[in-house]
Amino acid sequence: MTLAELTELMHRFVNEKGWYAGDSIHPQTPRNLSASLAIESAEVLEFFQWSETLQEADKSALAAELADVGLYLLQLASITGIDLERAIIEKLHLNQTRTWDK
Repeated sequence: MTLAELTELMHRFVNEKGWYAGDSIHPQTPRNLSASLAIESAEVLEFFQWSETLQEADKSALAAELADVGLYLLQLASITGIDLERAIIEKLHLNQTRTWDK
């Protein structure tokens, strides 16, 4: 499945929940989505708060949190008019030209 297809599925879900409606109690603004992205990213950190390794039992829960991060990222990129696939490719190309400390 492509990023565009995943984005379409995400938009369909958000529309079905009514969160794009003007009177939604969960307004899907860039600021709110950015905050949600940061919050979900912090939840990923909790898996490694007191340990450097992931417990096998936590893998499915981590996968769910990573999915939340991915969905918010797709939505934020989409509603701000960012082609995330293109941005990732361009960033990878830029990183190829950079010098990194060893």
